[in-house]
Amino acid sequence: MTRNRREAFATTCSASADGLSCTPLTTPPNAMAWHWLWYLLAALLVIIGLVGSVLPALPGVPLLFAGLLLAAWADGFARVGAGWLTLLALLTLAAMAVDFVAGVLGAKKVGASRAAVAGAALGTLIGLFLGLPGIVLGPFVGALLGELAAGGTLRKAGGVGVGAWVGFVVGSLAKLAICGVMLGIFAFAFAAGAR
Repeated sequence: MTRNRREAFATTCSASADGLSCTPLTTPPNAMAWHWLWYLLAALLVIIGLVGSVLPALPGVPLLFAGLLLAAWADGFARVGAGWLTLLALLTLAAMAVDFVAGVLGAKKVGASRAAVAGAALGTLIGLFLGLPGIVLGPFVGALLGELAAGGTLRKAGGVGVGAWVGFVVGSLAKLAICGVMLGIFAFAFAAGAR
């Protein structure tokens, strides 16, 4: 396999009665432009993914992974291959799980009832469809309403809601840390493959 797409255009060979004849080819003029446009698009996806890992209205970690996958593809998978991409995909799934579970665990940590924990999970899920306010407030409101429905006092329900919200914040920080690890792994694999 070639190191990159440009090397694929390096020579062309043909067999004739006189033997094997090879002539050098130049890279098609637009191939270089496309090569860098893919990298530019990959960088844009990575930046949007990083922003989305903090601002919950965007699917940050999957966008970051898509950017890294596109960059690996633009290089013909010469530097970052299937093993590294599998590891990055697993980290993406882990980050998504952390994002969902964090609010639920935050509510549970402060002694929430089962209804409050279910409310935090439901609030997180419904909040995904309501934009930034829904995503930020969903775990809080869901845990609060769940605790009130279970017969808890308003004071306890408020504490449970705050616990769910703190879990959400901790989950966001964990997602950001996982994004940093993903970028570090990709940079290492890309640099190590450059030799």
